[in-house]
Amino acid sequence: MAGLRLTVVDAGPLRPDKSKLVAFAPGMVDAPTTVGIVEHPKHGLVLWDTGINDAVADPERGEAYWGPGLRAAFDTSRFTREHAIDAQLKRLGFQPADVRYVVYSHLHLDHAGGMSYFPQAVHVVQRDEIRYALWPDPWTRPVYCQNDFRDIRKLDILEIDGDFDLFEDGTMRLIKTPGHTPGHQALLLDLPQRGRICLAADVGHQRDGFENMVPMPWDWSTSAMTMTRMRVKQIERSGIPAFLCHDAGDFSKLPTGGAFWE
Repeated sequence: MAGLRLTVVDAGPLRPDKSKLVAFAPGMVDAPTTVGIVEHPKHGLVLWDTGINDAVADPERGEAYWGPGLRAAFDTSRFTREHAIDAQLKRLGFQPADVRYVVYSHLHLDHAGGMSYFPQAVHVVQRDEIRYALWPDPWTRPVYCQNDFRDIRKLDILEIDGDFDLFEDGTMRLIKTPGHTPGHQALLLDLPQRGRICLAADVGHQRDGFENMVPMPWDWSTSAMTMTRMRVKQIERSGIPAFLCHDAGDFSKLPTGGAFWE
C-alpha cells in the first residue's frame, strides 16, 4: 500500500501592509494562503484548511461577504475564482466530493472560507475554536466571517480538545497551539520518504516575526502565542521543519503545481 503524500496550493494570495501580519513592521508583503492536500492510503483525501471563499474574488459580492473594507485591508486584488480550493482541487484531478476530512488550523476568514464546499466530509476543529468563532470578542470579530459558517450546523463536525492523532497511526498528528486564536492547531505529518514535517499555519505570519517573537495584531493572546512559539521552535530544533501559512519563503519550499512529497 502506498504511503501518505502531500501537495499544497495558494488558496488566497494577499498583499497587505506587513504591519497587519507583524506588529509595527514597515512596507507591504506578498502573502500566500497555504492549503494542504493530503492523500492518506487508507482514509482518502484530507484537506488542511480551505483558504478564502470564492465570493471574495468579486468586488461587489466580496464586500458583502467579508464586510466593508476587509478586501482592501488585506488586498485581495490578486485573488481570483480559480484560487478557491474547489477550483484548485479540480485542476489536480479531484472533485470536492472526494474530500473525506477537512482539518482546520483555525476558523479565520482566510482558513475556513471553503467550509461549505465539502458537505460530505468530516470537519475537524478544536472545541475552543468552534465556540469562539461563533461568538468572538468584538475586536476579533472582523476576521471571523460568519458567512463562512452558514452551513456549519449541517456538517459532520469532529470536535477535539488538545493534541490528537487523527487516524491513530502516527501519520497525521494535531497539536494544539493556541495564541493566534483560542483553538489554533498545527499539523505534524509523517511522510514515508521525506519524514516528519509541521504545517504550522498561523503560529507566525512571517518568518522574521516568528523568529523574533513579534505578535500579529489579531493574535488572541500574546502570552499563549509565546508558549506556542517556544514549542514550535523546539519542534524545529528537533529536526522537524515547520512551514508558516502566509510566509512566501516557506510556501516556496513546499510541493506545488501538481508535485507531491511522499
